[in-house]
Amino acid sequence: MSEILNKHDFSFQKKYGQNFLQDYKIPRRIAAECTEYTGGGGEKIPALILEIGPGAGILTKELAAVFEKVVAVEIDRSLEPVLAEALEGYDNTEVVFGDVMETDIQALLKERRMSGDKMLPVSVCANLPYYITTPILTRLVEDCGCFDYITVMVQKEVAQRLTSAPGSADYGSITASMGLYGSFKRLFAVPSGCFYPRPKVDSAVIRFTTYRPAKYSDSEIKAAQRLIKAAFSVRRKTLVNALCGIVSLDKAEIAKIISDTLGCGESVRGEKLSPDDFVKLAKALEGYME
Repeated sequence: MSEILNKHDFSFQKKYGQNFLQDYKIPRRIAAECTEYTGGGGEKIPALILEIGPGAGILTKELAAVFEKVVAVEIDRSLEPVLAEALEGYDNTEVVFGDVMETDIQALLKERRMSGDKMLPVSVCANLPYYITTPILTRLVEDCGCFDYITVMVQKEVAQRLTSAPGSADYGSITASMGLYGSFKRLFAVPSGCFYPRPKVDSAVIRFTTYRPAKYSDSEIKAAQRLIKAAFSVRRKTLVNALCGIVSLDKAEIAKIISDTLGCGESVRGEKLSPDDFVKLAKALEGYME
């Protein structure tokens, strides 16, 4: 990998949080485990993979070997000659340069997911920069509900948070919010030595499986997210106190609804509630939320 980067005078840009995989075993395993789609007869799996941040293309090539189509979105245009050379001969890949946070992903995928007269299922695979992990994941699940799987390599601590259970020390608002759309599974760890330049922290690969069909309606999700935001705004607050600012009831009335709906005492905190609990409570508080 270093040879092709040096050949094209590529310089890593700190603002993009660039750390490229250099151990080929890792992207090969990611490509193998990033979905649960199945193929047949040794042919490529009929699916479209959206890759975010292909870097030098090491993962892109492995994805192209497994899936029918790969579309990669890369923010750094200085990688254009690197990717052109790295992906030469991989006719089922396409690189689009731009910021994924400003890209109309639905429009990008609309025509590309057609294969003959069939529409391919779509999933995401990405080695996400640590600084933008949460915004990208949030956008993928909230604005682009067409994905079956979202497999990402993230900082180890972020992976622990996203795969944590209610009541654990790592459980937070992003965990609860993502849980309204699907569920995470931790796949494997990736030591820092597998990257160049070497980051200061280890990483992990996690896979998000979206609910098909959706488990909750848009209105249920919107209401539950309001409660989640309030519940985790100050972690040490009890749920009753946290909800006082958005519910037009007094503390005793809120405590009674929580008790009747979830069987919890008035001292329960938001981090104890599952995504399903937040949906149930939102329904019970319907008409009282300001």
